[in-house]
Amino acid sequence: MARGSYGWRFDSGRVCLDLLALDLAAAQRSAAGPERLGQWLTAAGLVPPGTPLAAVTARWVPPFLELRECVARLVHAQLDGRAEDGALDRLNRLAADAAPPAPRAVRGDDGGLVRAPLARPECAALIAAVARDAVELLTDPVARARLRRCEGDNCRRVYVDTSRGRRRRWCSSEVCGNRVRVARHRLRTTGSRHDEPHVKDLEKNSPPR
Repeated sequence: MARGSYGWRFDSGRVCLDLLALDLAAAQRSAAGPERLGQWLTAAGLVPPGTPLAAVTARWVPPFLELRECVARLVHAQLDGRAEDGALDRLNRLAADAAPPAPRAVRGDDGGLVRAPLARPECAALIAAVARDAVELLTDPVARARLRRCEGDNCRRVYVDTSRGRRRRWCSSEVCGNRVRVARHRLRTTGSRHDEPHVKDLEKNSPPR
């Protein structure tokens, strides 16, 4: 599964922030929601390739939706400089409910070591893995200070800015950054056109509307 299937992006630098970009509300309404959630878990690296996903059912979607909303409240509260103690209690509970899946190394087809597929993934264990990632992020003063909101229009994605000089402005330079560059280019092109003499003459001689 390629990282980014279904339009998923993994640009944030943390799996708990990548979860915020997943539209779980739509998944909850869709009959294909469990399948998509399972595929996202693989694409995000939470379960190794080859892990059977039949265990991922519709019952998995609400707990992941709860975790997503909890992380969103805490991250945006951190960026806004306010407290969210209720969400913090929920996050700690989700992080402690189960032990994350234990990784196991096996030989791949080429003889190199790879992570072994999980025999049967468990919802609580994967929830705990993402919740613990959020706890680690929010309690790390260096990573916490690098949290940023994307400056793209109508984008609320959050990422960890690890760029040189801490000047990263967008969740993705190829997506939101490119949209801004295209808009600026159109504005410059339109402005240059209106500055041309023949355009000015046409506008001057045009009948009033």
